[in-house]
Amino acid sequence: AASALGAILAVLASLIITANALVIIVLLCLIQKSGSKGLYFVLNLAVADAMVGFTVVGLVRDEFSQPFYPPQIFCVLRMAFVTSSSAASILSLILVACDRHLAIRKPFHYFQRVTGLRVGVRLVGLWLVAAIIGFLPVLMPVFQKVSTHEKCSFFRVFHPAYMLAVFCVGFFPALFLFVYLYCDMLKIASVHVQQIREVEHAGLAGGCPPSRTTSDMKAMRTVAVLIGCFTLSWLPFFIASIVQTVCPECFPYKVIENYLWLLGLCNSFLNPLLYSYWQKDVRLQLSQLAAGVKRRVL
Repeated sequence: AASALGAILAVLASLIITANALVIIVLLCLIQKSGSKGLYFVLNLAVADAMVGFTVVGLVRDEFSQPFYPPQIFCVLRMAFVTSSSAASILSLILVACDRHLAIRKPFHYFQRVTGLRVGVRLVGLWLVAAIIGFLPVLMPVFQKVSTHEKCSFFRVFHPAYMLAVFCVGFFPALFLFVYLYCDMLKIASVHVQQIREVEHAGLAGGCPPSRTTSDMKAMRTVAVLIGCFTLSWLPFFIASIVQTVCPECFPYKVIENYLWLLGLCNSFLNPLLYSYWQKDVRLQLSQLAAGVKRRVL
């Protein structure tokens, strides 16, 4: 069972790292061409997801090294890095959603508000918050759970109070914020559609295509797909973990760690695929990159 789980983790880690590395290269090329500051949030999301893949590599080694009973501090640090990377990925999704929301709500003030300094401050703050969330048990040993002769896992090294705080203070507010941003973008896009229809009905449109509405709908669709995948990937793990934290005998923790957590990790693999498919600029740049590599090889 440990070897099978290790093989699954190895394949998933390879896919996460490869997919996000390609997206990082493409985004760096796009940023160099366009200079768009909003792409830095997407780039940060890809970097965070790639770090999730690298942290999983360490867990793969643990699975193939069974029986492996590392020291307590080793497990705490290992799971702290995993938690920090996952938190950075979730926080990056929030920044991407907020950036798209600002672009739709304040289109004429977007470039004045999204400056290089503000983007840098937000990204630095994001990683500080993610590090605090992940390494809080290291800074405050009261959140550690003493365990011996067990492999590294969330429920073996983290206190239930810490797990409950992370879930209730971190995950669910992020989910509610996602839903609010999506509903607000839907309302704004509906207003734009209604205004354009009124102008067309009055005969003042002149046959111009509703490009702004099309852009709004594309941005809203991208955020909606990200929210859906994020919810489907992480919600089962967080709900089961809360039940496990409150009632340790009500739910087998191995199911959570061996299956539901893997489902959550898949979100770090889906994010670059979604952006590669939904974002036209990313698709075109990826096609150009593939064509350039093909010419060099042939």
